Amino acid sequence: DIPAGTVIGLVGATGCGKTTLINLLARVMDPTTGDVYIDGDNLRDLRLDDIRKAISFVPQSTFLFSQPLHENVRMGKPDLREDELERAVHISRLSNDLPQMPLGLDTMVGEKGVMLSGGQKQRVAIARAIARDPAILVLDDALSSVDTRTAAEILGDMRHVLNTRTSIIIAHRMATVKDADRIIVMEGGHIVEDGTHDELIALGGLYTQMVEREKLADDESEVSA
Repeated sequence: DIPAGTVIGLVGATGCGKTTLINLLARVMDPTTGDVYIDGDNLRDLRLDDIRKAISFVPQSTFLFSQPLHENVRMGKPDLREDELERAVHISRLSNDLPQMPLGLDTMVGEKGVMLSGGQKQRVAIARAIARDPAILVLDDALSSVDTRTAAEILGDMRHVLNTRTSIIIAHRMATVKDADRIIVMEGGHIVEDGTHDELIALGGLYTQMVEREKLADDESEVSA
């Protein structure tokens, strides 16, 4: 049970079942046993078109069009109002980059976003998804090229500004989901741990091991640098 307005972190090794869980939510596939519900409605009873409208999905690899920044954001909702555009740009922290862009939101991104960094591309895609104002926002490792501090700011605004929407953050880096309301840990296709960062650290289980391995890898990278 995930209440509206909750930010969920979903972590686990490659192949643990994270993508399968999201596919069930989007009804790309149906569960062999049990059911999935959104707002009390069984997904099997909903039209696929309605399910797709309720969910915005941001993959790790972002596709952008050779259009101005604002047009790439508006593709999520062509009739987007200016205040809605500004909100999406702010929450995604794309606003942090605008002062360095002479044309601001009128800046051309180039073919497939060639003029932007990896992190900027991801933030454009996040802004586009937020612009649709979905009931459920899913980021599939879509913060992988965003620095930890900016990722924390984005999650913070998702919690406070999108307080009636549910956000699910799939991440390979534990630091990305540290500030989520709940962190779900998967292994072998099953949920093995569920709680806040502090609760899971106190548990001393799989999540703690992943956090420690990540910290060790980061420390080794700093030494090498």
